[in-house]
Order: sequence, then structure tokens, then C-alpha cells
Amino acid sequence: MRSVLLLIIFSLATLVAGYLISQQPSYLLILSVAVPLVFVACFVNPGIGLYLIIFSMLLSPEFIVGETSGSSLGRGVTLRIEDFLLLVIAASWFFRTAVVKELGLFLKTPLNKPILYYVLACLTATGFGILAGAVKPKTGFFFLLKYIEYFIVFFMVVNHVRTERQAKRFVFCLLLTCFIVSIIGIGQIPGEARVSAPFEGAQGEPNTFGGYLVFILAIALGLLYQVKEFKVRQLLILLIVAILPPLLFTQSRSSYVAFIPMIFLLALMMERKAIVVGGLAALMIISPLFLPAAVKERITYSVNQPEEPGQIRIGDIHLDTSLSSRLRSWHRAFASWPQKPLFGYGVSGFGFVDAQFPRVLIETGIVGVLAFVFLLASILRMAIVHYRKVTTPFAKGICMGYIAGFIGLVFHSLGANTFIIVRIMEPFWFFTGIVFALPMIEKKQPEREALKSNVATPPPISFGV
Repeated sequence: MRSVLLLIIFSLATLVAGYLISQQPSYLLILSVAVPLVFVACFVNPGIGLYLIIFSMLLSPEFIVGETSGSSLGRGVTLRIEDFLLLVIAASWFFRTAVVKELGLFLKTPLNKPILYYVLACLTATGFGILAGAVKPKTGFFFLLKYIEYFIVFFMVVNHVRTERQAKRFVFCLLLTCFIVSIIGIGQIPGEARVSAPFEGAQGEPNTFGGYLVFILAIALGLLYQVKEFKVRQLLILLIVAILPPLLFTQSRSSYVAFIPMIFLLALMMERKAIVVGGLAALMIISPLFLPAAVKERITYSVNQPEEPGQIRIGDIHLDTSLSSRLRSWHRAFASWPQKPLFGYGVSGFGFVDAQFPRVLIETGIVGVLAFVFLLASILRMAIVHYRKVTTPFAKGICMGYIAGFIGLVFHSLGANTFIIVRIMEPFWFFTGIVFALPMIEKKQPEREALKSNVATPPPISFGV
């Protein structure tokens, strides 16, 4: 009777659960199963979460959470599957550090204070903006979440990467992701639209994709110069060849601007730099002879667009409407900043400004700008110091490419909000965590090898023979 009763209860519970599930959307069922699985898997092994983040950086679809504040904020707040995934993985990581006392939540790095100062500046400015009525609380919350989430990636990488093998696996997966999206980008070239990253909805972001490709290209070139293994060099050449066509056909002028200082800085870090720099300069001069027509037209379009309303005129030159709109937003930001000089209007409190530094100034004021510049300077200082410390070709190549890629992104930010675009910043901060960890990995590597060599070999079992 007890077995029969248990069977009846189980059957009734199953029927009720099945009925409730049938009344809900299918995505809720998927989430109810996927979220606990991801949480448990990342709690057991945080590396799983990092691999999931790597492949979701450019390969997860996005959607807009309302047209926040109208068109003044561009596309509004965009969320992706990756944002929810990162939230679950971060929660699992926090829970793991609470349970395992030996794990630190935030490992001490040269970037802890700069990150803290910048986050506090954004929070304070946005708080004042909410009180003044310039920032809608929901909009400000989502934008701040997008600003901060890539710092979580940095600290997760810093706390997890302990060996060169781990670092190489992560770098391989990051470069593999770039190869996949580059192949997808190549497939878009025959179309009339500019090449953009996959899964970006109806409105693509070629400028974002171009900045991402410039940064990963710098990493690949740095590794290609330093690493001498034949198979590795073949794979890197394949990746570079895959990156260049979609980078050109993004037709992103900010990305073209970023490419030039990136490639010349790499040349200056090489041996025989005079020859390399001279060769690059000659290549730049003759580039109009072999660049695709669409790329040349995009470059000259800035001053050759037919006369239209809204253009800025400089003498007889008509700047195209896109560049004119960007310059007007800069002027509006600089003209409005003196009204709230210290903390600005708050994050999302002013409107859309399509350049990083003017946007930081108008949203967070002079306090935010100082914190942001301090953060950028600290990143560059750490990368240079670690480039001089490391000795292995892999570590040298990563640091070399990272420094050049970082400078490229700074130039890219003159025409885009580069340092708050998640699809650029998540790979950037992932590599930042690896760059920080590389000297520690090299320092501990001899200790691990000595420990392995000192392990006593157990005597063979003879079974009495």
C-alpha cells in the first residue's frame, strides 16, 4: 500500500507539473533548466563559466529593452543572452568565494583602485542625475550595469588563471571566436550593407565590430611576431587573413583610424623598427592602388557627400551628415558641461554623444573624466611593466599585442563609445586579466615543475614474483 500511495502521489505531482509547464512560454522552461545547470557547473568549476563567456561575447543575440528616453540615447538599452549568462556566472562565483574561504573575491591588482574610483564616479553622478530628474532610474540602472559588468570579467579571470596552459586555452578560444565571426563577416561582404557582427538584429553596429577586430588583430600580430612554432604561426596567419576583409568592409572610419597607430606601434616594438616602419609607411602611401573601391569611397565620403541638409561646411568642403551629426553632439556636450561641471548629468542623463571622452565628461563631469583617465593610464602602465617582466614568447606576444591594441582602441574612441561597448570591452577586459596574470604564472612555473620532479615515484608492485 505504501508503494501504491507513493506512485499515486508521484503521478499526481507529475500531472500538475506538466499542466503548469504547458501553460508557460517555452523559454521559461528552458531558463528554469539552464540557469540551475549553469550555476552548479560554474560553482564546481569556474573555468566553465569563463569559456561560456568567451563564446557568448560575439555569438549571443541581443534585444533592446525599450527605447529609453527616445532616440537621444541611440538604440536604447540593449541586453543579450550573455548579460543574463554573466549574471548567473557572477552569482555562482560570489557564492563559491563565500563558501570556500581560501578564495579571495577581488585579488589585489594595480587596477583595483582606478576601477573603484571610476565606478564610484559613475554611481555618484547618476545618483545626482536621478535626484535632479535628468536620469530615469530604470534607464540609469541598466546603463550602469552595462558599464560595470566587464569589470566582473576581469576579476573572474584574475582569480582563476593560474597556469600558462589555462591562459593558452583561453586565448585560443578568444581567437577562435574571432575567427568564427570573421568568417560570418566575410559572408556578408557580397551584400550591399556594411559588415557587422552576427546577431545584432535589424540595426548592425559596424563601428563596434571594427573596433573589436582591430584589437584582436593586434593580439594575433603580437603572437605571430613572438611565437616561433610553425603550426601556431600557420593558425595565426589564417586568423589574420580572415580578419582583414571584414575589417575593411565594416567601412568604419573610426576603425581605420585605430588601425594606423596600432600597426605602427607594433612596428616600433619590433627589431629593425626603422625598416618595418618605413615599409609600413610606403604601404600606406600606395594603399589607394589596391584597396577595394567601397573602402576608398567610404574614406572620401567624409568630404565628398553630395550637398544635403544638416551638413557642416568648412569653406567649400561639406562634411557628410554622419560626421556632422557627431561633431554637433560633441559641441552640444562641451557647451552644456559648464552647467554641471563636477559630476555632469549622470549616466544616460544627457543623451547620445558618439565619442568616449565627450560622453564621459557630460555624464560624469570632471571627476569622472579624471577617474577614467586614471584608469586608462593605469591599464597602460600595468601592460608596459608586465611586457618588460615576462620572458616566454607567448607572454611577450600577448603583452605586445595588448599594448598596441589598447592604443588602437583609444584612437577608436574618438569616434565611438568604445570603452562602454560590451562587445569590445568584454574581450578587452578578459585579455587585461590574462596580461595581469602572466608574470605571476611565469614566476610560479618553476616552483610547479620542481614540485612535480620531487614527487616520489611509488615502487612497482611485484605480486610476489
